[in-house]
Amino acid sequence: MTTANLEELEIDLLLEGLFRRYGYDFRGYARSSLRRRVRGALTAEQLGTVSALQDRVLHDPACLQRLLQALTVNVSAMFRDPSFFLAFRRRAVPLLRTYPFIRIWQAGCSTGEEVYSLAILLKEEGLYDRCRIYATDMNDTVLQTARAGIYPIDLMQRYTANYYAAGGSGELSAHYTAAYDHVIFRESLREHVVFSQHNLASDGPFNEFNVILCRNVMIYFGRPLQDRVHQLFARSLATFGLLGLGSHESIRFAPDANHYEPVEPGEKLFRRLH
Repeated sequence: MTTANLEELEIDLLLEGLFRRYGYDFRGYARSSLRRRVRGALTAEQLGTVSALQDRVLHDPACLQRLLQALTVNVSAMFRDPSFFLAFRRRAVPLLRTYPFIRIWQAGCSTGEEVYSLAILLKEEGLYDRCRIYATDMNDTVLQTARAGIYPIDLMQRYTANYYAAGGSGELSAHYTAAYDHVIFRESLREHVVFSQHNLASDGPFNEFNVILCRNVMIYFGRPLQDRVHQLFARSLATFGLLGLGSHESIRFAPDANHYEPVEPGEKLFRRLH
């Protein structure tokens, strides 16, 4: 067995161990990027083999948390891809106004910046009080950050530019309080948000939604896992519900791609027809 093949076997065993010991399922993630992150974890843990990493992570909860941080890609920003949020404001909001109550699933919410972006948008459009946003991620550490709503103040200039490009109608600073080198977003933005753990790779549907946003998450999944997630969303999205994906993601090869129509040309925002 070559060294490369041995490493692949060790990674298989590591992923199987993570799933069977802790319930975290990375087995369907895109292999090349996953391999790079495992190698980065080896360097960080100062270990020579993936088998040594497996031994440590199965017996050391602190190592587990560090590995989860390494394997999950927690890149987020407020009003990320502003044109998407502008399209949502212009095209989705008029549709949502027709509903007496709106359920939204923000899947793979990471550290929460897009959750607060959505809450601000809905508040400005007068819809927030009849919404319930379910913000989920498999990683409880990033969920804690999302629940707190505290972010570095030096990001606010960029976030403010994104906010205006996304059609913001007020001042982003009206939604947070600055303290030293951080800001904390107002408690009112969390009133209708439920933060909870959910693993797209292994968990099932838990409600019916009018909107599902899962942006820049599935690019890290292999094709079979992408198909599984699309089927999960199909079982979770109401007829005429809206699905939002990341700018580099596609619905084109999804099992039920013909059930959707684009809402805005050029943006990854779709409406489920049946």
